[in-house]
Amino acid sequence: MSRFPGPLIRAVTYTRWLHLLCAAVLAFVCGAVFPGLSSPTPRDWLLVYVVPVPFLLALAVVPAARRAEGLQARLMLFPGGHARVKGDGAESGVSVTPSASWRDRARTAVWLLLRLFLGLSVALVTGQLMALSLELTGAAAGHRTGSLSVLPAPDAGMACALLVPVPLLALVYLVAGVGWVLARAALVLLGPSAAERLAALEERTEQLLERNRIARELHDSIGHALTVAVVQAGAARAAGDPAFTERALDAIEETGRAALEDLERVLLVLREAERPAGRRPTLQEADRLLDSARASGATVEVSVDGPLETVPGPVSREGYRILQEALTNVLRHCGTVPVTVVLHVADRRLVLEVRNPLPADRASGTGGTGSGLRGVRERAALLGGRARTGPLGDEWQVHVELPVA
Repeated sequence: MSRFPGPLIRAVTYTRWLHLLCAAVLAFVCGAVFPGLSSPTPRDWLLVYVVPVPFLLALAVVPAARRAEGLQARLMLFPGGHARVKGDGAESGVSVTPSASWRDRARTAVWLLLRLFLGLSVALVTGQLMALSLELTGAAAGHRTGSLSVLPAPDAGMACALLVPVPLLALVYLVAGVGWVLARAALVLLGPSAAERLAALEERTEQLLERNRIARELHDSIGHALTVAVVQAGAARAAGDPAFTERALDAIEETGRAALEDLERVLLVLREAERPAGRRPTLQEADRLLDSARASGATVEVSVDGPLETVPGPVSREGYRILQEALTNVLRHCGTVPVTVVLHVADRRLVLEVRNPLPADRASGTGGTGSGLRGVRERAALLGGRARTGPLGDEWQVHVELPVA
């Protein structure tokens, strides 16, 4: 019983009612006589239901018609919900884009014809039931002006008064049912086409990829800066040497400044998506990473074989981030141990390798298997390369191969 008054008090019932009645406007434009208060003639039926059809078919060919119908459906069939309904774990809704294919135009034509048929039928029933309610009201007051045989006897004024709201209640519930059917039809006929769903899916995929890329950027840049700062501060306290402390502070300052530049660049992209991202560092600027690791107390040996300047920009930038994460991983999990870095460019590929000895207490460990190393593998995979991370004998190795062709 709690659901019984629902259609009476929900605003959507009346907005859908108005949406249905609006479909009768075209019939008036065509010169039809609305048969709500009198018996319709065959000519009335012809004008009301048949004459508008060619106009609707011609209107459906116009691409903007689909957008106009979609906007009306969103505002009147789904007020407040913006034509979004949940079902089967997904959201679907009414599209507001113009027709892009003949299939869209055909669906729009079917929608216009369905809306015309249901709208005019509801308008006819509305007139008849309201006329019946008015006649019952007149009979309750002692005035019998109608000729409907369903009215009670002339002396049954009280019965007529009690029956006055019955046609109105029947009308509201009828409109609620027809409106529900029209709303479901709108989701099918005015819903996104397969091409629109594919485009939305591709856009969502691009957004997720961009979010993952930004997450990796922040993890590598900020994580490296914080790791260097922690290691430098601890080494300076342990050394107790003013000169070493000065060098440590310089390294912390330089690394922090670079991290702030990366952070500002990423935040700029997040704030203004249409603006191009700032310049990202490449492998040709890897010296500052190596110097930062050396300033932390690690011994870094570098072997560069091949022209790094010939490496394409995207590959070089991702290679820089991979090297940054590898060095951060060494400092974070193994401390200031000797590190060997190999950069080799030949045979249409870039080989980047970082090796370091594992401490005795981590000889059987992984040296870190969190999001950083997962990001290394993701970066390599996105470029069509491959990455191998893990212990190799008594060393930890990050070995990455990226195509440069």
